[in-house]
Amino acid sequence: MANSKRQLFLKRRMRVRNKLRGVTANQGRARLSVHRSNKNISVQLIDDVNGVTLASASSLEKDLGVVGKNNVEAAAKVGAAIAERAKKAGVEVAYFDRGGFLFHGKIKALADAAREGGLKI
Repeated sequence: MANSKRQLFLKRRMRVRNKLRGVTANQGRARLSVHRSNKNISVQLIDDVNGVTLASASSLEKDLGVVGKNNVEAAAKVGAAIAERAKKAGVEVAYFDRGGFLFHGKIKALADAAREGGLKI
């Protein structure tokens, strides 16, 4: 029997997470974790060694001016915001954790904006 969309998503998510888990624990780099819903997009910069969130950004924040939007432009603004906040937190290099989402469209726009903002992914 074929897997459902949700099962395939979870399978991709765990594959990506397990690959990153081995690498981040050894090198101590932060993980840039992305979550995309139908209405919003959010991203967190996570230190897996200490288990703390260093910085976060979301399209729900009013100062970004994209409340309730989930398009490529909103993703780019969120990516630029997380790059700026990562600099303030002292993080220059991070691993990109796309979760189970495909690296295409909004997720790619977020990653490109974070790279342009100075975050090395």
